Amino acid sequence: MKKISLSSIIFSTFTFVILISSLPVTNALGSGTTLAVVDSTATVCGIISSQKTHKIICYRHGHLITAVPEVSFSSISGGRNYFCGIRSGNYSILCWDTVSSNTTFETRRLYNNNNGTVLYENLAVGDSHVCATMVNVGNVACWRMNKGFVLPSGFDQFSSITSGFGFTCGILKKNDSGSVRCFGNVNVNESSIAEKIEKEFVNVSMVSLVAGESHVCGLNSKGFLVCKGSNNFGQINVPNQVEPLEYSDLALGAEHSCAIRRSNGSVVCWGGNGLFDVNVTKNVSFEVIVSASNFTCGLTTNNFSVVCWGPSWNGSTFQLPLPPILPGICVQSSCSECGMYPQSQYLCSGFSNICKPKPCWPQMDVPVPSQIATPPQPGLPCSRSKTLTKGLLLFAIVGLIGAVAGLCTVVYCLWSGVCFGKKKVHNSVQPTITRGGSLNCGAFSNYSPTSRSSTIRRQGSRIMRRQRSGTSSTKHPDRSEEFTLAELVAATNNFSLENKVGAGSYGVVYKGKLADGREVAIKRGETSTMMKVFQEKESAFESELAFLSRLHHKHLVRLVGFCDEKDERLLVYEFMKNGALYDHLHDKNNVDKNSSLLNSWKMRIKVALDASRGIEYLHNYAVPSIIHRDIKSSNILIDADWTARVSDFGLSMLSPDSDHDYRPTKAAGTVGYIDPEYYGLNVLTAKSDVYGLGVVLLELLTGKRAIFKNDENGGTPISIVDFAVPIIMKGELMKILDQRVEPPEMNETEAVELVSYTAMHCVHLEGKDRPTISDIVANLERAFTLCDSSSHGSISSATISIGSD
Repeated sequence: MKKISLSSIIFSTFTFVILISSLPVTNALGSGTTLAVVDSTATVCGIISSQKTHKIICYRHGHLITAVPEVSFSSISGGRNYFCGIRSGNYSILCWDTVSSNTTFETRRLYNNNNGTVLYENLAVGDSHVCATMVNVGNVACWRMNKGFVLPSGFDQFSSITSGFGFTCGILKKNDSGSVRCFGNVNVNESSIAEKIEKEFVNVSMVSLVAGESHVCGLNSKGFLVCKGSNNFGQINVPNQVEPLEYSDLALGAEHSCAIRRSNGSVVCWGGNGLFDVNVTKNVSFEVIVSASNFTCGLTTNNFSVVCWGPSWNGSTFQLPLPPILPGICVQSSCSECGMYPQSQYLCSGFSNICKPKPCWPQMDVPVPSQIATPPQPGLPCSRSKTLTKGLLLFAIVGLIGAVAGLCTVVYCLWSGVCFGKKKVHNSVQPTITRGGSLNCGAFSNYSPTSRSSTIRRQGSRIMRRQRSGTSSTKHPDRSEEFTLAELVAATNNFSLENKVGAGSYGVVYKGKLADGREVAIKRGETSTMMKVFQEKESAFESELAFLSRLHHKHLVRLVGFCDEKDERLLVYEFMKNGALYDHLHDKNNVDKNSSLLNSWKMRIKVALDASRGIEYLHNYAVPSIIHRDIKSSNILIDADWTARVSDFGLSMLSPDSDHDYRPTKAAGTVGYIDPEYYGLNVLTAKSDVYGLGVVLLELLTGKRAIFKNDENGGTPISIVDFAVPIIMKGELMKILDQRVEPPEMNETEAVELVSYTAMHCVHLEGKDRPTISDIVANLERAFTLCDSSSHGSISSATISIGSD
């Protein structure tokens, strides 16, 4: 008997683990992608790359047709007579009929849910029906079905689906078993095609599926290609497979099947009486392939052009005059698990990335696309030397990180004295953090609040509580300049009415000019008895002083100094030359398109982005974190450079140490902006600020106040939330946009819609349904980028600051 060494067993086991872990367990190669074909009209469509708007463009009978020029889509899928696309954001599905005209398409909105409660992915169009799965859930919804079409159980959840003629198959999420479930048209006298295919896949664990007219192929859990279903023309007779993971992307028609070889990107086809095995494709590398009944098209690696072949193309290849098409779906992800497709940010126009499939495929040499610097990596199992080299490299990196962390710990220990029983606590907030990842002692920071130590949070919280309770060792530690009352009286001409510029939660605000020439805004607390009681209870003066003396961020109003003399309490801020956002939106003098620089969509989105960044700093990067409690348009001020800043911290409070809701003594805020959950249930969280910001976003979109009298409703006061949200949900946003701003241009349309979509999420009744402030910042950053710098009414980029903080 032959002896087997222990090292052989270990290596075999190691190789098997590497093989299995490289198989895709969630991606459906046959679901919606960036390239689609329509069967009856030989229409070929793709989502164009490297442009701000990821629009759909199609080739049909010598004509190039754009589906919706101003709208971006994430994925598309084609059927017999029409094709459909999921709009970027996953909240809307549109379909286009390709039969009625050779030069235009008739559009039908199949599904729309602007409030974002139900989002769809995995679009799969069959001959006449359309199916998709709910994002992160996996339940299936289908449209345009025949009467005999039977849906799966409501308990079935799918990781991927694919549609053929009269049926849909998918891989169940349950226990990651790879089980196949099929459903569709039911035959009375015999088993349906869905039932037959599902039975043939019993006890076969699959990781991907692609459907043709009446057959289905995919990779099983061992990496081998498996086909089931009709075989009248040899379409399920898979070529001999020398090794697992030999094939990647698949495309199935009525009588043929095709697959991309993972080793070099070439295409091999079988079935169809040999009419699809075109020799020229063997020397071309492809990224994506799709099939109709009797032709196949592929996206070339070289320049992302589209080539088609098959009987419908006279048996030869034909390169379509389409612009470069995206080689994969653009997603809002850092692609940290498997890495990004080369230059995916360029291909996705900086809005998102194209991620390599998960789990990660090992690297394999393939032809290099001419438009990008490094080759795509569809992958094959690595050789032993490559695998071991990567393992050693990973081990070395981990060891290096540990060494750096240890060195930092020793340095901190010696510097702070903690190692010798001493403590050194800094009484300040965390400094501004850049958006890019950086190597810090003890942690990698990638703009994530979770890297903050809970110990630091508790220490900072105790310190700030001492400040607010007046038990600190010094009366006003770490604070700015202290002014005398005489200095501020002189600066404001004895607080004259001519110098009054506004009022806040704490008192009246005056414009002043200090002796050294600095222009400042001076907030003077009211001196009436009633106001004193309120100030003592809320500690507005102490609150602003405690917070602003420690908060330093370009989107927060900076505190210059204070005056605490006798019964007078005054706060001195840098002067915001362009006033409050409220005045720009609601001042009676702002009556036409030229009365304010903010009468452009680009500037309004920029102001929203600035304010959201300031709030993000309070929520995520101040230590301890802070809830503003009074976010409104009058508390968003604009400086001389038209940078928006959050102001008025008189009602602000520290966030709780734990993740539990905090219940302050009473609800505070401004009518129209206050969180209904906070007002009704006295539950305060960071999402309360999110609600207020959502109202501000609606103000920016409509130009209306938070509470206004609707003339069409007999002058009855109505909230902007109740007015705007139902109209936006109907898809009729354009009806309520502020008329003082020019109608949004092509790129601005999507930006404005994204802002409205974000605003609707912000004003959900329950805080758990609202986005985090970081999500809002990401959406507004994308919306701002979408705005064309040449749009009417926009200002030059030199005067706009959108850099990372």
